[in-house]
Amino acid sequence: MAPNPYAKYQNSKILTASPAELTLMLYDGAIKFGNIAIIAMNEKDIEKAHTNIIKVQRIITEFRSSLDRNYPVAQDFDNIYVYLLQRLLQANVKKDPEIMEEVVGHLRTLRETWVEVMKKGKGGA
Repeated sequence: MAPNPYAKYQNSKILTASPAELTLMLYDGAIKFGNIAIIAMNEKDIEKAHTNIIKVQRIITEFRSSLDRNYPVAQDFDNIYVYLLQRLLQANVKKDPEIMEEVVGHLRTLRETWVEVMKKGKGGA
């Protein structure tokens, strides 16, 4: 079986990404998996919804573990991540797409904020 060119590209993209770019990729992944979970809930595909919610939880757990606790803002982000994890648990137990939509909305906001941080870090406006 020939290697998948897309998979090779994705692997290369991850291996060459900066920490900031990796964080952005994680936000993108969390949003993608959250959207898949919403669709699965609406289609009553409980297993697929569960699997994708767990993926979002793992990404947020990774965000929590990578916080630099030397900065006061880390506690603010930790509070957000804890809240999102609680909501994900509720969404998974209830299979409630509205809760997932709330979580994905928060993730989009965090992603947009991260993009702005990246721009400022590169000297952009």
